[in-house]
Amino acid sequence: MQIYIDGKFFSKEEATISVFDHGLLYGDGIFEGIRFYGRKIFCLEAHIKRLYHSAKALQLGMPLEPQQLQETICECVKRNDLTDGYIRVIVTRGKGSLGLSPKSCPQASLIIIVAEIALYSPEAYQKGLSIITCATRRMTHGALSPQIKSLNYLNNIMAKQETLRAGVEEGLMLNEQGFVSECTSDNIFIVREGKVITPSLGAGALAGITRAVVIELARSLELVVEEALLTCYDIYTAQECFLTGTAAEIIPVVKLDERLIGTGAPGPITQRLIETFRTLVAA
Repeated sequence: MQIYIDGKFFSKEEATISVFDHGLLYGDGIFEGIRFYGRKIFCLEAHIKRLYHSAKALQLGMPLEPQQLQETICECVKRNDLTDGYIRVIVTRGKGSLGLSPKSCPQASLIIIVAEIALYSPEAYQKGLSIITCATRRMTHGALSPQIKSLNYLNNIMAKQETLRAGVEEGLMLNEQGFVSECTSDNIFIVREGKVITPSLGAGALAGITRAVVIELARSLELVVEEALLTCYDIYTAQECFLTGTAAEIIPVVKLDERLIGTGAPGPITQRLIETFRTLVAA
């Protein structure tokens, strides 16, 4: 494994950052997770665009221009002997002094990791996930915009701990008003009366890259797609449910809070979207 750090490549054992890096000290930084299939990077431009938007929101100076970063990511994939895999691009505020002020960090740091990933088991994709509603609420827009993929994921980690205690693999996060936002790692969709529905971004959902791809795929299959405010009731009574994410791709959900969704098995529209997505990435 070859890991890129600030212009140089290191082995997994040699790759290190300073203990004074503000990404470590304060979670001051951003990231993107990107997939590649057959050594072809999926939706690279969309991920780069979102990364630079996150940087702008945090007033974080990027160490490379967008085209340079794309070329660097491609080089990282070439240097690692994987056909299919996952790319983690991390930009930290960089090394500075103790104290919150970013002014002590003269240069941001760029880290790129290329590795394999398997978020869920093959059985979960065949049979579907059972999930719970988490007590931990999604971060509000007034505190930190959910559109910023920052290094501080404590909000999601606290919710993830609830799922582990409950013995399930994912958890649904609501916003402070009780509307469905997203899951701890993925966006969520339901199918109701033939329509594919996902929470609106205003409810606290991340503008997921895979989410956007699935919306386009659903419309290409002549399915009606809506963004709406959803509650747990809407998911309990849905005909189908599935999650989307870069690492997860598309995975069915068959139970929420011990309530079966639809028949309790992955539904036909979910299966059709999974098949269409896999055809897309294979091409």
